[in-house]
Amino acid sequence: MKTLIPANVIDDYLKSIEVTDLNKASIRQVLACALHAEKVTGQEFIHFEMGVPGLPASAIGIQAQKEALDRDVASKYPSIEGISELKKQAARFVKAFINTDIKPSNCTPTCGAMQGTFAAFLLCSQLDSAKDTILFIDPGFPVQKMQCQVMGVEFAQFDVADHRAEKLGPKLESYLKQGNICCIVYSNPNNPSWMCLTEQEIKTIGELATKYDTVVLEDLAYMTMDFRRDGLGIPFQPPYQVSVSHYTENYIMIISGSKIFSYAGERIAVACISDKLAERQFHTLQERYNISRFGAVYAYDMLYAMSSGVTHSVQFAMTAMLKAACDGEYRFREDIREYARRSKKIKEAMLRNGFHITYDKDLEEQVSDGFYFTFGYNLPDGTPMEGGRLLHELLYFGISGIVLSSTGSDRQGIRGCSSNIRDDQFPVLEERLRLFNEAHKSFPFHMP
Repeated sequence: MKTLIPANVIDDYLKSIEVTDLNKASIRQVLACALHAEKVTGQEFIHFEMGVPGLPASAIGIQAQKEALDRDVASKYPSIEGISELKKQAARFVKAFINTDIKPSNCTPTCGAMQGTFAAFLLCSQLDSAKDTILFIDPGFPVQKMQCQVMGVEFAQFDVADHRAEKLGPKLESYLKQGNICCIVYSNPNNPSWMCLTEQEIKTIGELATKYDTVVLEDLAYMTMDFRRDGLGIPFQPPYQVSVSHYTENYIMIISGSKIFSYAGERIAVACISDKLAERQFHTLQERYNISRFGAVYAYDMLYAMSSGVTHSVQFAMTAMLKAACDGEYRFREDIREYARRSKKIKEAMLRNGFHITYDKDLEEQVSDGFYFTFGYNLPDGTPMEGGRLLHELLYFGISGIVLSSTGSDRQGIRGCSSNIRDDQFPVLEERLRLFNEAHKSFPFHMP
């Protein structure tokens, strides 16, 4: 099989970093392999592996952060709970775009959504000794499961694609009734499939969370990015972002600045804990931390132990971006709509060259174009190529991604991200997909 990248360049490097199965490789390991191959061969890769914003960071945030630095905030520790104006604007943002009322005191900045979820997982796993397992409504972000592994917390998972609509409730309850689930986790829109759970499905999750006294962690890193729905992203005006906060008081919403504001490099998100959950007292927390309130332990024990707070200057950036969005001065959704344009073009190129979209349906609709997409490849006999093997061979053709199995998917294929492809790379992508398809038309064939 003729390839673009010599096989030994890929294989020797994977061996050197102890990756023997790409199904188990992390996103950063795949990126490291692609960067190594670029350096050795001089061939630029099509980078589908990293979910890194491909748009400039918000100018509003940058200006506010600069001004904060000029005021010498860098010399001062921030409050662990976050600066007061950020908390105020975060609560206002939740009202403006989700239509949920929450007290500013219960909106706490974290060092990106990653720290927000890590702290939440750890805290939820300590509330009740009988509830020691986190349930992932998959497919999902692979690193969240890595977080569970790092902290030694058990997790369970199921692929939601085959359990939509009226099937979701029975499937979810089959886990909850075992009595060991402390937290339910999902992203909406979904990373990686870009399916979007409906209002009724979210209601089902919320009602079951209340019934079984389980915390829901709602990852809203991509909020309003269902570009099939007109009107989203206009402050204080329906339609609003679908959210479990409308159906249970056992929730934590994580709102990240990384994707919606393209502010990933500064690592900031806000954990918005329901007013009732934040004030709820747990005797297990009292025994362990001498503080019984959920929200207080989240900030003063979990986050304090991890980072002593979020970088002071970036809190002013996030404050300004949230405020401008709420004031209608910053239509962030119009900026990030660019990802849908790119994703649409990428998927069209895939389909022209023998690939298919792995998660192509969202119930009866076509899945939305957005930040992520999924794709697979069938061999000439109709057999889906196993995901790890597909990624391995795509690397030979200068294309990277991550294997869907690492996201908890039951389907064979790859997660791709539309953010970092440039317009001048679309012809390059088309040619590499064509070469891959040509090399695989004969069957059987041999890897180099």
